[in-house]
Amino acid sequence: MITKRIIPCLDVRDGRVVKGVNFEGLKDVSSPVTLAEYYSSCGADELVFYDITASSDGRKLFTDILRETASRVFIPLTVGGGINTVEDFDRVLKCGADKVSVNSGAIKNPSLVLEAAKLYGDQCVVLSVDVKRVDGSFRVFAKGGREDTGIEAISWIKKCVSNGAGEIVVNSIDTDGVKGGFDLEMLGAVCDAVSVPVIASGGAGKTEDFITLFNALPKVDAGLAASIFHFGEVKIKELKEEMAKANIPVRR
Repeated sequence: MITKRIIPCLDVRDGRVVKGVNFEGLKDVSSPVTLAEYYSSCGADELVFYDITASSDGRKLFTDILRETASRVFIPLTVGGGINTVEDFDRVLKCGADKVSVNSGAIKNPSLVLEAAKLYGDQCVVLSVDVKRVDGSFRVFAKGGREDTGIEAISWIKKCVSNGAGEIVVNSIDTDGVKGGFDLEMLGAVCDAVSVPVIASGGAGKTEDFITLFNALPKVDAGLAASIFHFGEVKIKELKEEMAKANIPVRR
């Protein structure tokens, strides 16, 4: 049986890891290099590095910090932020990323996923989608959750998977940073729509939230979180021990 992955997320702004609530009120946490080393050594299955203001600032991702971070970790590293062209994919991969996450760039250029998948393979292309409920439907947001695109989320995700996205990170803006549990309704809708791995993001507040996630939605492949790991509210080793007790397959 395929093990469920636990993935810490480093939201990086101006070279520092930050965390907010509903994508707002960002607070400084730590150095991405220091945190990445810590997670690499304490049982995380993968790591996600997002330069969260690269798209909204209209600039390229911080490659120097990324290169240093990648050199210190020994688990798969997914990187996103300001990915708008296949050249951006190439640059980030050469800095040490294993997978590249695209969000706003794919919205601006819907053929980007297809082009990148042809060049680097489906397994390298991760579609990250910031989703929020608007008038009863799931809507895609861009630029770090600040801009309503008007695009219906499930159809958008299905289109990108058909173009070659090999993995989907579903970021629920409604539950982000609230620590009230993952957005099971939203995640269930995505799992029903696609057959590629789905990573749940937004809402984890305690160990039980991960157990509820994997029990309620067996198709979800991984749980991603930030602040509860950064501030030591949940220790990854202890989380995996509790998951194993609940008969959820996990790498220990």
